[in-house]
Amino acid sequence: MKSTYSYDKLFKIGDVDPKVWSSFTEHLGRSIYGGIYDPDKDFSDKDGFREDVKKEVKNLNLGVIRYPGGNFVSNYNWKDGIGPKKDRKKTMEFAWSSIETNQFGIDDFCQWAEEVGVEPMIAVNLGTGDIRSAAELVEYCNHDHGTYWSDLRIKNGHRKPYNIKYWCLGNEMEGDWQAGHMSAEDYAKKAREAAKMMKWVDKSIKLVACGSSYEMLPTYLEWDRIIMKSLYPYVDYISTHNYNMNSNQGTLNFLSSWKQLDQHIKNTKNALNYAQSLQKKDRDKDIKICLDEWNVWNFQDIKLDSLDDLNGMTTFELTSAKKWEEHPAILQEKYSLLDALTVGGLGITILNNTDTVEIACLAQLLNVIAPITTNEDGQLLKQTIYYPFELLSKYGRGTVLEPQVTGDTQHTDYGDLPVIESATIYDSDKNQVKVFALNTDTKNTSHLSLNIANLGDLKLTKHVTLTGDDLEARDTFDEPNKVIPKDLDVADSDSNDITLPKASWNLLVFDVK
Repeated sequence: MKSTYSYDKLFKIGDVDPKVWSSFTEHLGRSIYGGIYDPDKDFSDKDGFREDVKKEVKNLNLGVIRYPGGNFVSNYNWKDGIGPKKDRKKTMEFAWSSIETNQFGIDDFCQWAEEVGVEPMIAVNLGTGDIRSAAELVEYCNHDHGTYWSDLRIKNGHRKPYNIKYWCLGNEMEGDWQAGHMSAEDYAKKAREAAKMMKWVDKSIKLVACGSSYEMLPTYLEWDRIIMKSLYPYVDYISTHNYNMNSNQGTLNFLSSWKQLDQHIKNTKNALNYAQSLQKKDRDKDIKICLDEWNVWNFQDIKLDSLDDLNGMTTFELTSAKKWEEHPAILQEKYSLLDALTVGGLGITILNNTDTVEIACLAQLLNVIAPITTNEDGQLLKQTIYYPFELLSKYGRGTVLEPQVTGDTQHTDYGDLPVIESATIYDSDKNQVKVFALNTDTKNTSHLSLNIANLGDLKLTKHVTLTGDDLEARDTFDEPNKVIPKDLDVADSDSNDITLPKASWNLLVFDVK
């Protein structure tokens, strides 16, 4: 099998925004408690933040982290999580049927985010919350001093404002499972008024409208058409979510599900284009996509046969916890090599849509459907999906080039697709070309030929591959290095014939002579 990718550096898809490699953490399971925050432990600092987690999050070099949800945010009162911890009350958390202790809140998150070097992206409650509370949260976080909420922040020990730039106007409000679920018309009215008030407090903030999340919902895209007709002048991004599930569709189809994400992104872009055409004053405004939840999620802990079951669902039935536990160990997905290869393919698709996608958050970061898992003994495990995400964040920066692809294809449920799916980045600062390539042939090696005009000769200096004979292999605390990337010998490599192992995800780095 062979694929040829031809490029000209004059033809580009777009420049990678640093926020393309971002993540998400929610008051769900052990994402916060036991993930970020684990007080009174030898492995945590004086503020209760896990030192090992801080180190690994810093290593990922993330753009933003979305917080505090997720489904959680639609029944959350942010005021319950501020002030002296001894005075914070325990509350019922309805989205995941847990008890929220409120020992971690907005001040704690912003302090932690600063320590790990990431920018917060905060979601406001537009489900059960009201627009005044959303504006007051912006005031608490961003106003310097001299008002009740800004002075309360100072009283709580945080003199400087956080100056949070990115704000999400709710979460998945089109879903029946969402607290405060509403119609597109009602959401548009509420979000517009919230946007007005929030920008009255701080006109510099950037707002994310809550767009269509999932294709199986009857309102898919129609929701976007309705809300953006009135929200277009008030917001800067529209969100969408996308999870890929290996629901007995076969290995090739799962590996090829990058194509589903690609079409999903383009559908949202088409909806944006339509909304833009209806504007009279803002036709030059270019709203980008915030893919603020994406990942492989096989629903190992939810009674769900396929994503289609979300249609009409009002609550999630979990298999690993009873109702009303404090931060139960739920949704702790165990990821395989196959999952990691698929995540790598999804990352390639995000790169190939950088003209449209400006923010993308791997959901989630810690313990819950996450690349990083911790236990109560102070151990940290990098799951298989950590590795492609880490390499994408480290090397997936620069200008993504537009490809012309020829070569062998395979028939999938998404059509006839190239055996090798790839994204190529030209990094002018380092004078390098970086290529990410997924070989979907599970039985044979494949050959990649790379031709780039106007760049000169390419010398391969690095080839990292993630592969293995057992696609169901998983990393565990007992065997943490069972599935890890490996560096291949590049001494005799030729850019016109690069061998990719069967069923592999690859990083190739070329110096430009």
